Amino acid sequence: MQANCSQLHSPPGAAGNEDASATQCVHTRLTEGSCLHSGDIHIQINSIPKECAENPTSRNIRSGVHSCTHGCIHSRLRSHSYNEARQPDDTATESGDHGSSSFSEFRYLFKWLHKSLPYILILGVKLVMQHITGISLGIGLLTTFMYANKSIVNQVFLRERCSKIQCAWLLVFLAGSSVLLYYTFHSQSLYYSLIFLNPTLDHSSFWEVLWIVGITDFILKFLFMGLKCLILLMPSFIMPFKSKGYWYMLLEESCQYYRTFVPIPVWFRYLISYGEFGNVTRWSLGILLALLYLILKLLDFFGNLRTFRRVLQIFFTRPSYGVAASKRQCSDVDDICSVCQAEFQKPILLICQHIFCEECITLWFNREKTCPLCRTVISDHINKWKDGATSSHFQIY
Repeated sequence: MQANCSQLHSPPGAAGNEDASATQCVHTRLTEGSCLHSGDIHIQINSIPKECAENPTSRNIRSGVHSCTHGCIHSRLRSHSYNEARQPDDTATESGDHGSSSFSEFRYLFKWLHKSLPYILILGVKLVMQHITGISLGIGLLTTFMYANKSIVNQVFLRERCSKIQCAWLLVFLAGSSVLLYYTFHSQSLYYSLIFLNPTLDHSSFWEVLWIVGITDFILKFLFMGLKCLILLMPSFIMPFKSKGYWYMLLEESCQYYRTFVPIPVWFRYLISYGEFGNVTRWSLGILLALLYLILKLLDFFGNLRTFRRVLQIFFTRPSYGVAASKRQCSDVDDICSVCQAEFQKPILLICQHIFCEECITLWFNREKTCPLCRTVISDHINKWKDGATSSHFQIY
């Protein structure tokens, strides 16, 4: 490019080549200017010699240079505005890239799990083999509880038509399961937990504590379910059906209240012996955790105490849902109970003026608060557990 521009300053004998040289120089400079940035364009235009300026051809070239300069500026302005307009799209693209990155991580995790599945199965089988006795016993106890609980609820629902043989079989089955369990593990003295004592174990690891607490919890459930079977065996002239419902509720609330305190000695002993540090650190941390555990249990105690006091009040006062209906009032509804579709047995007149059998409406209010017909609120609360059911909650702490 320097050689071509030098021809503009050549001697007069070479004037015939001025136009071509000037044209070539300007085109060369334009080519160079098109490759430069916006800040370098105006420098090269003013360096054209006077000969080029006097030549008409050079004027055309200069006008082309100016037009090119303006074109470059406009093109750069359009490019800048286009880039600004594309910023939201770029943001959306970045968010899309982030979503695709999260999806890629999830896919990688799934691929890792799929690849590690055989190893996880191997470790799972080893863990099951190490604790096969506890797992098998836990499944057996859970199955026994579900079967007995469902059977007792069905027998309570049948009322006077319940099978005495079935109730006696459930009582023997629950008692036999408890005795067999304690006899099988008699060396561990698991029954000590029922009277707030520690079983005779060499060491109390976490799994040992879970074993003791789980066995004791199921045994307590079986014990109170057996008491419910005894109530079912009571004839109606000794204990009416309405009174049985209150006894079921009292037994279940007492069971839950007692089960919250049984694990305390076992967990307290485990927390005291917590840690593998020095003697001072171990005992300090163990005592701190044990005290925190006792504080939380005291809070549970006061919370459950209010519930238990309310149950005792209901048990002794035995509030009625209405008054005894007269024969005239029963005849107005054709002496037919709308719940059981049979003749009234001890009819009760509710505050909404609807009449039902005493047993029918008692069963109804075990789960509801309103009248079966008009949905008027009759009871302040639901008398839970009056149907003979036992809570499936596992008291682990």
